[in-house]
This record gives sequence, structure tokens and C-alpha cells, in this order.
Amino acid sequence: MAEKTVTILSQQGLHARPASLFAQTAAASGAEVTIAKPGGAPVNAASILGVISLGLGHGDEVTVSVTGANEDVVLADLVTLLETDHDA
Repeated sequence: MAEKTVTILSQQGLHARPASLFAQTAAASGAEVTIAKPGGAPVNAASILGVISLGLGHGDEVTVSVTGANEDVVLADLVTLLETDHDA
């Protein structure tokens, strides 16, 4: 399992468009991917509803966990999405 804590950098947080990109990337990876707020229960990162339900705003920290084939590459791709300001 690969895991990393990341800060959300989109100015408007993980709203519909960046959440959709994140969920689609997680789903396409074929790996088991979860995302969670500190101290919170992890949700399936391939579910846009699950991701949006976290209510992630700019500056929030999340932990992304990936289990499966190419987990380090998948994790790096997902971290890049979270560390990109999609609102710029």
C-alpha cells in the first residue's frame, strides 16, 4: 500500500470539476483508492459522491491510500491532481 497526506490547493476546494477528475483518475487506475480527512473514515476515491461528501476546501489535508498494481504511479498522479489549482 502507498499512502500520502496532501494539502488541497484548488482555491475553491475539491468541488465538482476537480472532484470528478480525481474520481475518474482513481477509477481508471484499477487500484483500490481511498481518500480521508484526518481522523475521518476513508471513502472510495473512485466515487465522485464520496469525494464530494468530504466537503474538502482549500488548505484542507487529506490522506490518499492506494493498493494494487502501480500504486506508486497512481498515488503520484492523484497527488498531482490535489496539488494543482484547478480554479486558476
